[in-house]
Amino acid sequence: MKNNIKTRFSSAFEEDVFTGLTSNPRYLLSKYIYDKKGDKLFQDIMDLPEYYLTNCEFDILRNHTAEIVEKFTGHEGFDLIELGAGDGKKTKLLLKYLVDQNLDFNYLPVDISQNALEELEKSLKNEIPEVPIKIQQGTYFETLEKLSTFNTRKKVILVLGSNIGNLLHENAIDFLKHIQEVMSMEDMLFIGFDQKKHPQKILDAYNDASGVTEAFNKNLLVRINSELGGNFNPDQFLHWETYNPETGTAKSFLVSKIDQDINIESLDLKIHFDPWQTIHTEISQKYDDAVVKWLAEKAGLTVADCFMDENNYYKNYIFTKK
Repeated sequence: MKNNIKTRFSSAFEEDVFTGLTSNPRYLLSKYIYDKKGDKLFQDIMDLPEYYLTNCEFDILRNHTAEIVEKFTGHEGFDLIELGAGDGKKTKLLLKYLVDQNLDFNYLPVDISQNALEELEKSLKNEIPEVPIKIQQGTYFETLEKLSTFNTRKKVILVLGSNIGNLLHENAIDFLKHIQEVMSMEDMLFIGFDQKKHPQKILDAYNDASGVTEAFNKNLLVRINSELGGNFNPDQFLHWETYNPETGTAKSFLVSKIDQDINIESLDLKIHFDPWQTIHTEISQKYDDAVVKWLAEKAGLTVADCFMDENNYYKNYIFTKK
């Protein structure tokens, strides 16, 4: 329980942590996993053998590069805007081909993490210095407001890595609607959706044997300790993953192993955890063609094409405006 009500917060992080930990059931927003340490842990996750998503999408982009770029190109060049760019490992396949073909484009990677963007810019200058890059730090929705100014030529909006899977369907439709509203008729959205598959394959992807995903989720507690004066002991929380094959929803939780009190100094907050009480940290939605088509239609978009890996684990769809 909380010992008082705090009404003024010095940051969005403070307010969101307070709101999440005083809610019932408790939750923390996954976007706050991504500080410098969290970014590194996620890069490690993408290299795990259990985390099939990265390799599947990488194979799609590598095996269909020419076909995909042909869909992208416009009469007067185009702006390639990537939401949630991360380290750009997969996107570099497209960027290299675009440069080799001497195509007219600008690359505008967007990410909530300034650290990730700076690392991406640095790596591109070393690996593909010809890429015209303009990094954009901010949340998806903040950046989508800026997108409305990019209307002099074709926009190609990339959302790779099944980032949309972090949103419930209602929020995913809202997200797609925001993109649809800044699109002209010639623009396109190229977006990845992880597909429904054997439930154990999905569970393993978010609960690796080496414990990297556990450390990734617990980085929320580490950040609260270091930035807000918390006294969480991450070892006293269990990382737990669930998957519902009916809804296609994977969820991650941190579960208190013991009866414990937590103090967070900057929030003037004291909260009690009973044994096995949970904090919900992440959602990762899985899809099939029917659900993707339904989401697109609800957002005023049309599925124009799609590309898949050889196992049909993962698909990149092209959406256009209705």
